[in-house]
Amino acid sequence: MKKIAAGVLAAAMGGALLISGGSASATASRATLDVQIEDINPNPVIITKNGVTTARFDVVASEAAEKVELLVRPTGDQPRTLVAKDVKVDHKGEHWIFTVPFSAGDPVGKWRATATAYDKDKKSDTDKAYFAVEEEQGKADTRISRFRASPDPVRKGKSLWFKGRLQVDEDHHWSGYDDAEVGIYFRASGSSGWKWVADADTDRRGNFVTRTKAWKSGTFKAVYEGDEDTNASESRHDWVRVYRGYRH
Repeated sequence: MKKIAAGVLAAAMGGALLISGGSASATASRATLDVQIEDINPNPVIITKNGVTTARFDVVASEAAEKVELLVRPTGDQPRTLVAKDVKVDHKGEHWIFTVPFSAGDPVGKWRATATAYDKDKKSDTDKAYFAVEEEQGKADTRISRFRASPDPVRKGKSLWFKGRLQVDEDHHWSGYDDAEVGIYFRASGSSGWKWVADADTDRRGNFVTRTKAWKSGTFKAVYEGDEDTNASESRHDWVRVYRGYRH
C-alpha cells in the first residue's frame, strides 16, 4: 500500500536541508542494506524570480531500510532555508520519492544530495549525487549600430541603400547576431506614420544590407522585432533628401 508522509525538517547545519521518511515495517528483511539516488529531475533545477520549481529525488533503498533521509545543500557555505510543510516524501516499495521546492532565495551553483538509509538496528548506508541550480535566463538585449542610408542626397527613382549591424548582448559583450531579419521603415517629411519599405537578413557578423527606390525626402530607421531569445530594438533615425532632375 502506498504510504505518504510529510517530510520532517531537521536542524540545518551550514544551511543544509534534511528530509526524512520512515516506514515502520515489522517484517523488514534482514537483507543487505543498500541505498542509491537513482534520479534527480529536473537537473539542472531552474529557478525563476517569482515562482517555485519543484525537484524530484528518486531514492531506491533495499527492503532492509526502515527509514531514509535526504540531505540537500549547496557545495559552498551559502545558507539554505525551507518550510517543512513544503516537503513531501512518497514511499512505495523500494522507491522513496522526495520532492523539494526551490525558489529565488536559493543559491545558484552546484548542490549535493545525500541519501542515508537506516535499518532496524540503526545501521546505515549512504549515497551521494550532485545537481545544479540555475537562474532562468531572460531575453538578451539587442541593438542596431552603424545604421546608414546612402547616398544622401539621392535622385528620385534611384536606388537608396541601407547598411547596419545587429548586435546582441552576451555577458555584457556586444557581438553580431546572425540569421535575423531586420525591417527598414520610412516616414515622409511632414508625416507622423511609418511605412515598411524593405527587409534584410543579417550575416554571421550581424551585418545587413538592402535597398529600395527613393521617391520622397524623409526619415528611415531599421527595426528588429526580436525572437524567443532576444529583445526587439531599433536604430537611430537617418534623414535623406530626395531631389528631382539633375543636380548642378
